[in-house]
Amino acid sequence: MNMCSKCQKDMILLKQEHAKIVAASIKDVVRRSSSNNEFKLAFAGAAVASADLASQISQVKSKEGLKKCTACRKRVGLMGFSCKCGDVFCTIHHYSEKHNCPFYYRNAGQNAIAKANPIIVAEKLNKI
Repeated sequence: MNMCSKCQKDMILLKQEHAKIVAASIKDVVRRSSSNNEFKLAFAGAAVASADLASQISQVKSKEGLKKCTACRKRVGLMGFSCKCGDVFCTIHHYSEKHNCPFYYRNAGQNAIAKANPIIVAEKLNKI
């Protein structure tokens, strides 16, 4: 399956994270092999981590497939518009008011301005 370079990098990073999680859980299992309950808990943690990684991989694969407008299911191909809410839309529905976008642009703008302009308070001078 052909992937774009970004999707390929995402897939490689996810596999590396999965390998680190599995290695850490195996070390944890070996350390805790003395108690049966802790052994079961460690395997359960590893199973949850691998399930989480599998869902992330499926999300990456689904993004690279045929793209359709989330609102009308029309095929958009390469010309789809990605919204900040994470969905892809056609030319008709790409405006936030056309697809009832849950992303709150005002709050995002306020946070960006607050981050770019931190409040600076000068130290008080001692009176003589």
